[in-house]
Amino acid sequence: MTDFTMRVDQNKYLPTGSGEVHAIVTVEASGPIERAPAVEAAEIIIVDTSGSMSYDKIAEARKAARAAIDTLRDGVYFAVVAGNHEAQIIFPDRAMLVPATPESRSAAREAVSRLVAEGGTAMGRWLRRAADLFSDFQQAYPGAIKHAILLTDGKNEHEKAPEFAANLAYCAGKFVCDCRGVGVDWVVAELREIASTLLGSVMDIRRPEDLEADFRAMTQAAMGKTVADVALRLWTPRAAKLNFVKQVSPTLEDLTGRRTEVDALTGDYPTGAWGGESREYHINVRVPAGNVGQEMRAGLVRLVLPGTGEVLAKGNILAQWSDDPVQSTRINPRVAHYTGQQELASLIQEGLQARNDGDVDTATARLGKARGIAEKAGNEETAKLLDKVIEFDPGTGTARLRRDVDKADEIALDTRSVRTVRMRKDPEA
Repeated sequence: MTDFTMRVDQNKYLPTGSGEVHAIVTVEASGPIERAPAVEAAEIIIVDTSGSMSYDKIAEARKAARAAIDTLRDGVYFAVVAGNHEAQIIFPDRAMLVPATPESRSAAREAVSRLVAEGGTAMGRWLRRAADLFSDFQQAYPGAIKHAILLTDGKNEHEKAPEFAANLAYCAGKFVCDCRGVGVDWVVAELREIASTLLGSVMDIRRPEDLEADFRAMTQAAMGKTVADVALRLWTPRAAKLNFVKQVSPTLEDLTGRRTEVDALTGDYPTGAWGGESREYHINVRVPAGNVGQEMRAGLVRLVLPGTGEVLAKGNILAQWSDDPVQSTRINPRVAHYTGQQELASLIQEGLQARNDGDVDTATARLGKARGIAEKAGNEETAKLLDKVIEFDPGTGTARLRRDVDKADEIALDTRSVRTVRMRKDPEA
């Protein structure tokens, strides 16, 4: 079983006349990290087999899919889908999931070895096929972990935007999907939209030969999940206004618009499946301003299983008004840290868009400021990625766009802009 704990970090003291409350909610789950044999689970491997995957990419994709199949624990239900302008179930030979056994793994590996690259790209159709497979499984195993891997190397060119949007909406809430883009011809925004909607991750794979290790690691992580469909349940007072609920670690994800109403004052925000891990959330609530000395609960946060309402962990968000400026103007270090991380991601994405639009001044300003924030936050990985796009002088804080930028470096910076670093142990740092 997985045990959950919750901690709320904030400065509850507000100056007179103010009502804006910020809090960082840290949720930690202790449980099996590698494998969870007692938990029902299902895995679908979706491989892009469009024409652009020819030669080395399709060969490495076959190896990666076989690695994922080999990593499945006994008894996990699975299937393999080949995707081009259509979605074909290549294993098993009928529209259903089957349990992993030595025999089924062998048959799946054989089916994967016959994958060929031809046709177009329609990712929404691939996902919809996976959703239908998961739906049938869900009826038999309502509390099961449902996870998919999606690999592509190109753009969603053979599916019109309305169809793609409808397919993605159809899949929302039915499974978690981790997306991988290989090479430099895929669109970060497309995979980010899929991963965001399906509560998964998106990552760039620069070299096809790196796919095998990545697929194995993704599958191992999925096998370590122990609880499915966990929600962050937030209650706020009647006169309060909830400004946002965002996941801020390990990646940035705005959950505000995904609220499911529980009652007039309470809503659920999906967090997906959990294993042994830690995540952090930024909650911003505005309450009516109170008098000096007055204290109130600005929010009650609970981690729940939506189907049963079982509470796994809980914490309070408080507000107290003070006329002491030392108390009321102090910004909680964790709030400050993750506010900076959110600004960093926005600056990178805005800067890259400006660069692609030919707006050199805006791109330079945004990316240069991002570089400074990354260094102060100790985000070394992002700082290194920024250095491949701009030349930054730490002494003066000035930046200049590089003339020749590897497309793979630009994709890596864009993809990883939403990955955050945890605050240093010394808050003053």
